[in-house]
Amino acid sequence: MHFLEHLMNVLRANPEKDAVIWQGRAYRYAWLYEAVSRWDAVLEEREVKPGSVVSLEADFSPNAIGLLLALIRRSCIVVPLTASVEVKKDEFRLADGETSQIRRTGVRVEHELLVRLRLEQRPGLILFSSGSTGKSKAVVHDLVPLLEKFTLPRKTLRTITFLLFDHIGGINTLLYSLSNAGCVVTVQERLPDPVCAEIERHKVQLLPTSPTFLNLLLVSEAYRRHDLSSLELVTYGTEVMPESTLKRFHELFPKVRLLQTYGLSEVGILRSTS
Repeated sequence: MHFLEHLMNVLRANPEKDAVIWQGRAYRYAWLYEAVSRWDAVLEEREVKPGSVVSLEADFSPNAIGLLLALIRRSCIVVPLTASVEVKKDEFRLADGETSQIRRTGVRVEHELLVRLRLEQRPGLILFSSGSTGKSKAVVHDLVPLLEKFTLPRKTLRTITFLLFDHIGGINTLLYSLSNAGCVVTVQERLPDPVCAEIERHKVQLLPTSPTFLNLLLVSEAYRRHDLSSLELVTYGTEVMPESTLKRFHELFPKVRLLQTYGLSEVGILRSTS
């Protein structure tokens, strides 16, 4: 796959650059490249075959990112999950934390979309809706066309992973950053003060977030307690942006560019112009 060749080349070409900041520790691209190789060996040993449906229960830890890339490389169908959701598990469950576990669930894949991906040995991605308007729905992606956009070189940035690991926006943030030799700065709490502290500490340039968070940031005045001068771009989506929030944020941060983004679980994140 063109994207994976591109991404592995990026990992090899930037061994000393920070790839992920996790719990205050920096993991370089050399570490991530080796992590992908280690997981390749584990998946081979545990007979996780191409086309297997694998639920990956994790956050944006370096270990989980390495496993995600190894699963894509192996043409598996990945179901990223976080602690915020409870869904029926598919064929495998892979858990990430201080330790990693692999166990079979015994569930057989029968849906025609998954069977087709398996037969064609193409990597897939399954995302679940929040279920806020009814029963949760699953979206199945063929990852080959979804990932090709990341092969086009764009700006290298230090980026907060505000959106979740099992959200199309969170996956987009991760892959955009890694494919451009950027740095993913993870947060354990998605609240104004912890996020602002990470921006200050790691000189974050891009904050992908929601209007609700930006409003909380303004109301809490957390921006007064932290140096946010490194911020260059704030992207927002997932919900309607109140005009008052937009105006106030621009007044406080006139040098920060604001960009509305739009995406759907079904189609991914689309490029936009505010």
